[in-house]
Amino acid sequence: MTKSATETASGTDPALTVYFDGSCPLCTVEIAHYRAQTGAERVHFVDVSQDTPDLGPDLTRNDAMRRFHVRGPDGHLLSGARGFIAIWSVLPRWRWAARIASLPALPALLEGMYRIFLPIRPTLSKLAARLGARPANRCSCDE
Repeated sequence: MTKSATETASGTDPALTVYFDGSCPLCTVEIAHYRAQTGAERVHFVDVSQDTPDLGPDLTRNDAMRRFHVRGPDGHLLSGARGFIAIWSVLPRWRWAARIASLPALPALLEGMYRIFLPIRPTLSKLAARLGARPANRCSCDE
C-alpha cells in the first residue's frame, strides 16, 4: 500500500485502516460516528467510493464497496462482523462491545446477522437518506 493509505492524519501508523462506501448515506453516518470517537485518530478511514490508493492484493474496490473491510497494522484483512469487532476494540467507548462480540460463537452469529443485513442495506440507506442522512459524496465507480 502507498504511504497515504497507511498513515493517519497525525502521520503515525494507524491501528486499523477502515474501508467504507462514502456514497452510502447509512455508511457515512456510521463512519462519522466512529470518526468522532476518542481513539479514532488511530484509525485511517478510506472512502472506496472515490478514486482510492492501492487497497492491497487481497481487496478489490468492488469487494470493498459491497462489504465492510478493516486492515490491521500487520496487513491482515478482516471483513464483516470481524471487521466491526476490530474497530470496536480500538475505540475506548466501544471496547465493551468488542469484548462481548468476541465471546465464543458470537463472531459467527454476528457474521450471519451481517449477511442478512447486506441485501437490505440499499433499502435502509434510502430510508436513512429520507430521514436526512447524506452520503459523503457520489460514487466515482465505473459500474
